[in-house]
Amino acid sequence: MAVKLAAGLGADITVMSRTNSKEADALSLVADRLLVSSDSAAMAAAQSHFDLIIDTVPVKHDVNPYMPLLKVDGTLVLVGQVGPLAEPTTVPLILGRRRIAGSLIGGIRETQEMLDFCAKKQILPDCEMISMDQINEAFDRMEHAYVCYRFVIDMASLPATSAQ
Repeated sequence: MAVKLAAGLGADITVMSRTNSKEADALSLVADRLLVSSDSAAMAAAQSHFDLIIDTVPVKHDVNPYMPLLKVDGTLVLVGQVGPLAEPTTVPLILGRRRIAGSLIGGIRETQEMLDFCAKKQILPDCEMISMDQINEAFDRMEHAYVCYRFVIDMASLPATSAQ
C-alpha cells in the first residue's frame, strides 16, 4: 500500500528488497525502480538519495544499512516493526541529521482522509483470500516472508455452530 499511496501522491518510488525476486511486483505497483539491499555496489550508489524511507519489515531487523541512504534531514519511518529493534549506529544519524521515527496508525481524521484519497485515486489493497482452516499456514507463511500482501479470511468458511 505504501507504494500505491506514494504513487498516488506523485512520489518517485524505489522499492527495496534483499533480492531481485520482487522486481516485477515492484514495477507492476508503479515503483520506478528496485534497490537490492544485498547488492553492496547498488547500496553505495544510492547513498544520500532518499528523503524518506518507509520501513515495513514486521520483525526485528538492522536499520543501520539504510541510514546512509537518507539525505541530510531524511527520515526512516518504521511502520511494520513493533518491539525491539537492532541497535542503531548513531554516526549516520548525527553526521547526516537523519532521523528514525515510527508510526502505527493515524487518528480518525487521518484515516478518513486516506480512505477518501484511496477512493478518489482508486487505490486498493492486494489481498489473498484464505479460509479459516488455512490460518495456521498463513501465519507460518507470514513468519517466513512467503506472503506478498494481505491475507483476508473468508468468514463464510467458518463452520456453522449450533446454539446451546
